[in-house]
Amino acid sequence: MHTVVERELELKLVLSPEQSVPVPARLTYRTADPYAVHITFHIGSEHPVDWAFARELLVEGVFRPSGHGDVRIWPTKVDERSVILIALTSPDGDALLEAPAAQVAAWLERTLRAVPPGTEAERFGIDDVLAELLAAAPQREDAQDGEV
Repeated sequence: MHTVVERELELKLVLSPEQSVPVPARLTYRTADPYAVHITFHIGSEHPVDWAFARELLVEGVFRPSGHGDVRIWPTKVDERSVILIALTSPDGDALLEAPAAQVAAWLERTLRAVPPGTEAERFGIDDVLAELLAAAPQREDAQDGEV
């Protein structure tokens, strides 16, 4: 059975040090895809914007700067509030988002209870699938000299 852990929250799109706009978002974690987290931004367009990246990147980013390239995450304080900053880069542009640290950490803790770190590979059941495939593979009796 697969579990989905979701959380609706309001992020802030940082336009300048003095100005930001609210962006409704949804954090999603699926045990069927145990290495990834998804953030869906509802930006008033016909299609929401979805980003997926490694859960480990977000876990690390709650405590210290992490990531490089397309996704960078780091904790900071803004007006005495603990926040997580998420910098996203794509061919369409860049975005800096501010997320409430306590809400992100609480949601992340739920994902870590659903699939503890280091147990993600067990969710795929790769060994079981390979064993099933190998057991179902027909054995050729007419193979000679080690040919299959």
